[in-house]
Amino acid sequence: MAKNPKVTRTVPSLRQALQRYRRAGETIALVPTMGALHDGHLSLVNEARSRADRVVVSIFINPAQFAPHEDFASYPRRFAADLTALAQAKVDLVWAPTAAVMYPKGFATRIVPEGAAKVGLEDRFRPHFFGGVCTVVAKLFLQVQPDFALFGQKDYQQLRVVTQMAKDLDLALKVVGVPIVREADGLALSSRNAYLAPDERAAAPVLYRVLKASAARIKRGEAIARVLEDGVGEIMRAGFALDYLEARDARTLVAVGPRRDGPIRLLVAAKIGKTRLIDNMAV
Repeated sequence: MAKNPKVTRTVPSLRQALQRYRRAGETIALVPTMGALHDGHLSLVNEARSRADRVVVSIFINPAQFAPHEDFASYPRRFAADLTALAQAKVDLVWAPTAAVMYPKGFATRIVPEGAAKVGLEDRFRPHFFGGVCTVVAKLFLQVQPDFALFGQKDYQQLRVVTQMAKDLDLALKVVGVPIVREADGLALSSRNAYLAPDERAAAPVLYRVLKASAARIKRGEAIARVLEDGVGEIMRAGFALDYLEARDARTLVAVGPRRDGPIRLLVAAKIGKTRLIDNMAV
């Protein structure tokens, strides 16, 4: 049985552990998570292992990125199971601070991102979200000071926002986006998939099917507006309440014009029952 990785819960103990790696001249990769780990997270760990000598995984359910009506209290918490999975993945260190460590009394500094954080996708429905994400991710970057930070492409807008933040703040690390891991029927892996009732789970892969079909049609030169209109209808007929299905510039996330200059990313967010799912695909 694999030995559990070392767990640190205070900034001094984290820095002490990291100092040993740096003294040995070892590179460090960080995988930020909120726990409830699945194969998608483990794909990030595997990519991290291929890029660096040491892998650090943070587990912190960040209250700053949840609105009062969202699922912070019910978000899956499986720390013991997460440690077992990380041991099998040969992770070196787990950084698992409490909210009091990350946001101590008197904490008063927030990051307010713009650019890809203000393009009318997730920010339109969760206006608090990217400020909370950037604040906690910036703290993680400064605490760990990794050479690499690995993020899944499922949260594509988040990946673009975090990448821009690291560039704008001159942080000496490389943000790496890792491809989406999917179930056999195409559903993107997510900790929130555990919320799905059986009938909802059966309907959920329609998001992937619509993205895949829409990408193929756009590649063939069909009008984007018509393709998206058909996709919206299919998603809603499957029982989803749709937040958005959009074609955006893959780099800036601004709306795609009729000339379609540059790479395109299709992005979707929709709710079925009480569960909100997101997905995306390159065209």
